[in-house]
Amino acid sequence: MKSGMEIGRTETIEIEVTEDMFASFEGNVVHPVYSTVAMVYHMEWVSRKIILPFLEEHEEGMGAAVQLKHIDPSPLHSKVKLTATLIENKNNQQVLTKVEAFNEHGLIGKGEVKQVILPKDLISQKLSSKQTY
Repeated sequence: MKSGMEIGRTETIEIEVTEDMFASFEGNVVHPVYSTVAMVYHMEWVSRKIILPFLEEHEEGMGAAVQLKHIDPSPLHSKVKLTATLIENKNNQQVLTKVEAFNEHGLIGKGEVKQVILPKDLISQKLSSKQTY
């Protein structure tokens, strides 16, 4: 990894809740609000933005763990702001971020995202060895 990724670094994304983000299973909407699945996706995305400027050409980040507490609902067309803060960087190989999600009423979710930084060729090897025919 390139140098300069320091503890405390933050990244933010802002999204608007859409129907495709609703809590649903097998195509059936259970609750017409921002789902935990969508929140996990956005937490991973904002955390990935932390590492992107520092990846070398031969490296890639992979999600390794997500811990999330979904606190409050957020309805259709509400605005959600997610902020990731770098809290740990082990040897530029394991990156841990704290993530918080807010809507106009306050905190709706919080958690942590762990990413590992690996050489692209190692990732390719791992993926090809897992393929079934």
